[in-house]
Amino acid sequence: MEKVNFGVTKRGEEASLYVLENKNNTTIKVTDYGATLVSLLFADKAGVQKDLVLGYDNVTGYEEHTSYFGAIIGRNGNRIKDSRFTINGKEYRIDENENHNNLHSGKNGFNTVIWEVREHTDNSITFYHYSSETEQKFPGNMEITVTYTIADDDTLHIVYNGKADADTVMNCTNHSYFNLNGHESGSIEGQVLQIFADAYTPVVDSSAIPTGEIASVEGTPMDFRTEKQIGQDIRAYFEQLHFTGGYDHNYVLGRPGEKKIMANAYCRESGIALEAETDCCGVQFYAGNFIGEQTGKGGASYHDRSAFCLESQFYPNAVNEPDFPSPVVKAGDTYHTETSYRFYLR
Repeated sequence: MEKVNFGVTKRGEEASLYVLENKNNTTIKVTDYGATLVSLLFADKAGVQKDLVLGYDNVTGYEEHTSYFGAIIGRNGNRIKDSRFTINGKEYRIDENENHNNLHSGKNGFNTVIWEVREHTDNSITFYHYSSETEQKFPGNMEITVTYTIADDDTLHIVYNGKADADTVMNCTNHSYFNLNGHESGSIEGQVLQIFADAYTPVVDSSAIPTGEIASVEGTPMDFRTEKQIGQDIRAYFEQLHFTGGYDHNYVLGRPGEKKIMANAYCRESGIALEAETDCCGVQFYAGNFIGEQTGKGGASYHDRSAFCLESQFYPNAVNEPDFPSPVVKAGDTYHTETSYRFYLR
């Protein structure tokens, strides 16, 4: 493992970048700022290594932008309606950072802190963070570790373990933006995606808060059960796509704790394919609709739909929806979840 300087935060903290690789020279670069995946290098069908995730050259880029590229999100990934919820009869109010709602835990989310490195090998690293009850206003003090491993079969494993001293929300995810033709290559609308879900959670409007319903994908542009290009139906006249400017929806995978393949993706130009697996009950498919015009690593030009996200999770606003699987973990109980992304040539 190699460790290099990644700049200094606005708070004066030094950030580091850790470079890990497997026996195939497939390489990941992660920073302790936000426990963030900065780069993922994998060889295409011509043998040329491509960086498959969006990111920035130093910590300043991550502080100055709000796209959450590659970051660990927590305590709660996705949205909480009206930035409030009730646990054990007590109402908790957290940051309003997306209109009146809370997105990705607010301004002090896990993506904004320097994590402590606890363990590392040539191809694996474990980050640790202590989240006090005052950090994000969720109940209880929480300890969390996140382990990245790039295995010799070119699978990126992300493993989360947490525990708190009060009943609290635990719903972490990784917010990597993937482009299987390389982060600098432009639109992903021609890349192929398959999502192993018969249903999704529709949203009420542009706030992207779920209605509380579970809706079938059958006969709608939301159906990715058979692989199709991401852009094939993205401009269809369909209210759900209009609300969110394209795909930005939670797909229903099954019971939490049971491992299942959640999605496959493929790029014909590079020959690179991705198989994503998780034990979570949902996955947020985001087509990068609002990346905007910005400059990434190495001067790359990023724009809307330069990448897509597959964020494993409990459903959005699940803490306020009694019919959704609950993201609340009891005091002293262990929170554990695993998600992996396997890269191969097809």
